[in-house]
Amino acid sequence: MQVSVETTSNIERRMTIGVSAQEIDAAVQKRLQETARTVRLNGFRPGKVPMSVVKRRFGASVRQEIVGEVMRDNYMKALEEQDIAPAGWPRFEPKSMEEGKDLEFVAIFEVLPEIELGDLSKISIEKPTSEITDKDVDNMIDNLRRQQATMKSVKRKSKNKDVLTIDFKGFIDGEEFEGGAAEGHRLTLGSGQMIPGFEKAIVGGKAGEELEIEVTFPEDYHNEELAGKPAKFEIKIHEVEEPQLPELDEEFFQKYGIEADSEESFRAEVQKNMERELKQAISNKVKNDVVDGLLETTELEVPQALIDQEIDRLRQDAVQRFGGQVDFQQLPKELFEEQANRRVKTGLLFQEVIKSKDLKADDAKVEEKIQEIASTYEQPEEVVAHFQNNAEQKSQIESVVLEDAVVDLVLEQAKVKEKKMKYEDAVKAGQPQR
Repeated sequence: MQVSVETTSNIERRMTIGVSAQEIDAAVQKRLQETARTVRLNGFRPGKVPMSVVKRRFGASVRQEIVGEVMRDNYMKALEEQDIAPAGWPRFEPKSMEEGKDLEFVAIFEVLPEIELGDLSKISIEKPTSEITDKDVDNMIDNLRRQQATMKSVKRKSKNKDVLTIDFKGFIDGEEFEGGAAEGHRLTLGSGQMIPGFEKAIVGGKAGEELEIEVTFPEDYHNEELAGKPAKFEIKIHEVEEPQLPELDEEFFQKYGIEADSEESFRAEVQKNMERELKQAISNKVKNDVVDGLLETTELEVPQALIDQEIDRLRQDAVQRFGGQVDFQQLPKELFEEQANRRVKTGLLFQEVIKSKDLKADDAKVEEKIQEIASTYEQPEEVVAHFQNNAEQKSQIESVVLEDAVVDLVLEQAKVKEKKMKYEDAVKAGQPQR
């Protein structure tokens, strides 16, 4: 086997491999002999088909099959000889396949890029700081109660947090626009579900009333054709419903998996959960900024093979969210391209930081992370034992701890500015990027 490797870009390689005709012919002859022993043809007893007949009938297909196997096997041997780690499966291009002549083919594949990290001191991080107030806890408990509320139809004027059943029809310059109409739409006033000004304009409306309101679409509205344009809506209110909030009792507490015997103890548990959520949100926000900073300061060419693999994972995740009702290959790849690209780049950059800075997963922090996860379960000791006795699960925790170590290292060198935020704003800022 003769091998030569050409570097065509930072991540692409062209490997030319030559295999002797004798190796190919020997493999073809062996396969034809095996075929002759098992093939059944009319007019011949099993195992008695002449080799000339077998070669005439199966020679071309067997040779094609053997060439495919030889290309694959010799490619794998060549990778080992050249000490090359590909980022995905190659594309084979045969150059010479004539019978009786040496086989020559090219394997075109991608490798992981060589990464030179940018200047970490140029990265800017905005770290939220927030405190949970009594009002925040009140709002959270109110939201929990509203999730379990029953609805009662009322004849009075509507107010915030009432649920209205409405028909509406939107017009721009006197013409109806696509997506601007609905019938029987249920709208919680004050929820921010509609464009700014819409909900506020119908507060005070009663069942049976017909209203006409004027609003303006935001400049950054997702539909560019509507962004910034004034619109008129014709609205008919069919029903106004008032939420009937449940009592704060043990039955209500148990619906949220909280064993509490008083409103005070329930409130304490709610605040504890909010503190965990806030901590995680701040961590997510900082990590997102770290990723953005690494991407901005480091040039990185990504193997398409890795992006395609990540796209398939994202498509499969989407199918699971849909309940498995569609084939993941029916979902357009373009929907996931940007997210997959970011994920792959993030993974490569984090790996480079871990390797170049020789980071290790600290055992104490791994244990701390396991205890933190276990604390959210009813039987925390069982969860701890599960992680300690399951190498794969524990390895996942070690990966999370290593990612945290990367973030901490970048924070030590980056420009970090703290920004005071309300609880709700801090949690929103930490929502994961898709």
